[in-house]
Amino acid sequence: MGGVLAVLGPLGRLNAALCTAGRAIGVAAIAVMVAVTLLQVVMRYVFNNALPWPDEAARFCMLWMTGLMAPTALRHGGFVAIDSLLMALPVRLSSLLSLILLSIAMLVLVMGLSIGWAEVNGLGGRFDTASLYLPTSWGFDSWYRIPRSWMMLSLVVGFAMLILVNLELMLRALMGLFGAADRLPMVRNPVLGSAE
Repeated sequence: MGGVLAVLGPLGRLNAALCTAGRAIGVAAIAVMVAVTLLQVVMRYVFNNALPWPDEAARFCMLWMTGLMAPTALRHGGFVAIDSLLMALPVRLSSLLSLILLSIAMLVLVMGLSIGWAEVNGLGGRFDTASLYLPTSWGFDSWYRIPRSWMMLSLVVGFAMLILVNLELMLRALMGLFGAADRLPMVRNPVLGSAE
């Protein structure tokens, strides 16, 4: 179990750092998404002049927010789950069931990562977005059209982070299976500021 703990410590710190950065960027993406949506509502219904880019910008932010915040939700048990069976079972059986379920989830995540990579490098990723541009000069006289692959990259980043978190959860379940759950480092909840 010492080897598992030796891997679990650095992996837990890596996941904590990645999840913290993901939450910060995700919050910024939510703020931008809300701002551009409100701008579009005002332009459409007050000025009767809808802008072409806010819908696509909001979708871009939503995809990145989801990809960057989902690992935190997985790590802290924030997804919807029926865990009454896990709580009713003894610790070792509960850990075994968790390990089985996490192994199935790992297969799904690896498939999702390959699908995301195919989207980035596939036909859709070779095109540019319809209306999103970045300025390439301080005078705003030249613009770069954002590739769709940047949007699809959120799938790759999100699934890669979810795989790392799932691996950490699998190692934790393995420790519980062998009766060493009391030796596990605590995971701090970023919302409540407490350990779980």
